[in-house]
Amino acid sequence: MTKKNELPDPAAMDEQELYKFEIAKELGLDEKVLTQGWRSLTAKESGRLGGILASRRKKEKSN
Repeated sequence: MTKKNELPDPAAMDEQELYKFEIAKELGLDEKVLTQGWRSLTAKESGRLGGILASRRKKEKSN
């Protein structure tokens, strides 16, 4: 997991953060996350990412 002031590195991400990054990539936010960090996401972007993450985990749990 990346620290607050560090930019994320996909090669060093743990499984949970990598899953979150894959969703960010689907939303077209991957470049923003890599260059500016997770904290650069707006509330709307974070909420969208979190909503998708939660729904996918719920779907995985039920299968």
